[in-house]
Formats: sequence, structure tokens, C-alpha cells
Amino acid sequence: MSSVKDNVTALPLHPEKSTLEGKNKFLGFWFFLGGETVLFGTLFATFVALRHQTSGGPAAEDIFGMPLTFLSTIILLTSSLTSVFAIMAMRDNSLGRMQLWFWITVILGLAFLGLEITEFTEYMHEDLGYTTSAFSSAFYTLVGFHGCHVLFGVVWISTLMIQSFKKGITTVTAPKYYVASLYWHFIDVVWVFIFTVVYLLGILGG
Repeated sequence: MSSVKDNVTALPLHPEKSTLEGKNKFLGFWFFLGGETVLFGTLFATFVALRHQTSGGPAAEDIFGMPLTFLSTIILLTSSLTSVFAIMAMRDNSLGRMQLWFWITVILGLAFLGLEITEFTEYMHEDLGYTTSAFSSAFYTLVGFHGCHVLFGVVWISTLMIQSFKKGITTVTAPKYYVASLYWHFIDVVWVFIFTVVYLLGILGG
């Protein structure tokens, strides 16, 4: 008798979109991302408007360091690639490989969060607290809000992977894995904008 780990049941080429339920989840997720985009857009606009309002406190060019931020960026972009490999494994009906790549994605996400906490701690030591200035409040809100999304993604994917040991890859579970992967890509794209608008322009004094 076959087990879930054997995962020998044949699946459609794109199991995540092979049922009406899967298509509806996919469509609903895009509406969700639309709302998230508006929220992040508002935070970006607020930061841009307040980025020079330092109230005598540290400015971006005074404290931002490229090495740590660049490492965080590489880690998060790499995690986006591993989530792609996970979906490819899912479509190949390979439960073990999908789990492996998603767990690597989770580990990289945790590494990113660890570096972000380290970064915030360093800034606190440089007297850049949340209420130091309008700039610091806008900065911590935007970057911290993104960090919360990364944490949510880590918890979401971890929960799905724990469930996958029992439920495997089916036309019911595949849309869940796929949507979680799309969410992870979304927070990666948002980070690219944060890296550019917040850190690069900040270091350049823009």
C-alpha cells in the first residue's frame, strides 16, 4: 500500500490551477496582493516625504551600512529562487524535494530576520530610536512592516510543510503551496524597492 511519502498519484501538469477551487484561491490571492500593494505604497510615500526630517538625530547616510543590507538582500533573493525550486518539485509530484526546498526557504527567511534584528539593534546603539525623528519612525514602520510579512511567510510555509507530511501533494493542497510561494515572491519584490528607495538613496543622501 502506498504512503503519502511515496506520492505516486498522478497529478495534472499544473495541479495548483487544475480545479475551480484552486483557480478561485489564485484569483482571491491577487485581490489580497492588491490591498497589500496599496498598504506598502502608502508606507513608501510616507517614508519618502519624511526621509529628511531627522530633527537633529542621525540621518540615513550617517548610519546605513551597505555590507549587512546587501547580505540580507542576497539571502532574501536566494530564498525566492528556492521557493521556485519547491514549486517545480511540486509539479513533478516530488513531495520530498518540495519539502526540502521550502524548508531551505524558511531557513533563509529566518536568517534574513536575524540580520534585520541585528541591524535594528545597531541603529538603536547609534541613537536612532523609533521616536527619535519623523525619519526614524517612517523607517522602522516601513522596514518593520516588511519584516512582519517575512515572519508571517515563514510561519505560513512552515505550517504547510508540517501538514504536507500527512496530506502530500494533491489538487487540494497544491494551490496552497503555490499561493504561499507567490506571497514569498511578493515580499521579495517589496524588499527590492526598500533596498533601493530606503538604503541606496539613503546612503547617497538622496
